[in-house]
Amino acid sequence: MISELEMAGESGAVDTREVMGDPDREPVGGRRLRRPWLWALGGAVIASALWAAALSLYGWGDREPDMRGYQLDQDPCPSAQLKSIGAAIAPREPTAMVDSGLLRHAALDQTQCLISLRSRTKAERPGNGWSIGYTVGITVALHKKTDPGDEFEAQRRVTDLGVVPEELVESVPDLGDKAYLVTRDAGNVELRVLEGGAVLSLHLSASTQ
Repeated sequence: MISELEMAGESGAVDTREVMGDPDREPVGGRRLRRPWLWALGGAVIASALWAAALSLYGWGDREPDMRGYQLDQDPCPSAQLKSIGAAIAPREPTAMVDSGLLRHAALDQTQCLISLRSRTKAERPGNGWSIGYTVGITVALHKKTDPGDEFEAQRRVTDLGVVPEELVESVPDLGDKAYLVTRDAGNVELRVLEGGAVLSLHLSASTQ
């Protein structure tokens, strides 16, 4: 059997190079066949090479944050003693219900709670008849997939009451990787601490009756 390639030199046979559009061959009339998709393919190859080089240089995306050994195996709010706050302001109300919740997720573990402090006795209250009650809000978030550092810094002035002026945000030295004391208003102050992938928020609010 004679193949098509063997027949290429016979009379009337079609030159397979011209049919395939060989870029190195000048077809009849001197006009070179153009294949624009070659340029697109070349661009894609170059882009892939640059992308591979960038991955080699910078790594495969963000690394998981250092958890510094922190874990949230259970809700810590019911057993929180708040001894320092109790010594400075008022102890925790032993009979008060703790409103708390625990979220467990592959990317984030988080707990939030509100804890009431003991109201002052009549003898401890100021002589003007007003009594002061305090509530402590605690939020602990463990970011296990994404480093929260940039977001922590960007949101240092953001509160649930709006964005506070820069002068109401005070940097706290020697506490975690970074810490801020945020004064929302006369009755609300919040301490925020970042350490590795852990973010702690301790919010103290006061109300008068």
